Amino acid sequence: MENFDFMAIGDTVTDAFIRLKDASVNCDINRENCMICMRFADKIPYEAVYIVPAVGNSANAAASAARLGLKTAFVSNIGDDYFGTECLKALKAEQVDTRFVAVHKGQKTNYHYVLWYEDDRTILIKHEGYDYQLPDINSPKWIYLSSLGENSRDFHADFSSYLAAHPDIKLAFQPGTYQIKLGKESIVKIYQRTEVFFCNKEEYQRILETREEDVKKLMAMMRELGPKVAVLTDGPRGSYAFDGVNGWYMPVYPDPKPPYERTGAGDAFSSTFTAALVLGFDIPTALRWGPINSMSVVQYVGAREGLLTREKLEEYLKKAPADYQPKKI
Repeated sequence: MENFDFMAIGDTVTDAFIRLKDASVNCDINRENCMICMRFADKIPYEAVYIVPAVGNSANAAASAARLGLKTAFVSNIGDDYFGTECLKALKAEQVDTRFVAVHKGQKTNYHYVLWYEDDRTILIKHEGYDYQLPDINSPKWIYLSSLGENSRDFHADFSSYLAAHPDIKLAFQPGTYQIKLGKESIVKIYQRTEVFFCNKEEYQRILETREEDVKKLMAMMRELGPKVAVLTDGPRGSYAFDGVNGWYMPVYPDPKPPYERTGAGDAFSSTFTAALVLGFDIPTALRWGPINSMSVVQYVGAREGLLTREKLEEYLKKAPADYQPKKI
């Protein structure tokens, strides 16, 4: 069996983007707790619907790695329906190996609704209850683990055992909604085995059960769980990384025009950062790569269309402003 450079593990989904035009957003004074509002018990007009198959954290990461030139495979689950077929087509078109995607007879493929208003989105999610099984994936160089359904507790235990039996494999972990809900104690062996960890600031606080605001302290707390490198993203405020000795801050890459739709920006950053490490680059270089793919993704609808090839990413690097550099913190 082939050994892949990059193997993504997680659910895939078809996203239906519903472009709203008759809604409002209400926030608290700090703009941290916002709610999208529409009239109740009424008919709400919308502008358009865009259907994007084969997305989700890990599927996005697989497409990103493949476009950057890595030999990539995807471990996931789909139903034997129309949307499952479309997901496989989309992944194959991205040159992602789909031999480890299990097709479940009589089940549906995950389907999410994305309420898209202005340049941001609210996602209605539902993960189908698949019987999660880890296939024989041999020994890829890196594994990228992200969002799985709420009935995946046993899968995480099996995956932890697999990692223990393959100490040379490096793990990138970007926990999804249900993995965070499982609690850090439930999957502590995965945290302990993680080479590089990704989450945004609010997710750090939720996982660590803290109100700590200092990003370097949050990353240090995360490293105490086990990850060797803790990476924290903070939206338009930039990103951070800490390896236990050195810490860095990285500003965003300047957008060529206002963001169009933000779905997948975090996945683009995390997967591109990981791809840089797979290719042998250091953390400061990975921090420069990640925001470029995020910048590109938010110029398009969905998480995949704007993903860059390595050649295109390096063109952006050459055109980067002089201050587009990681800064020690």
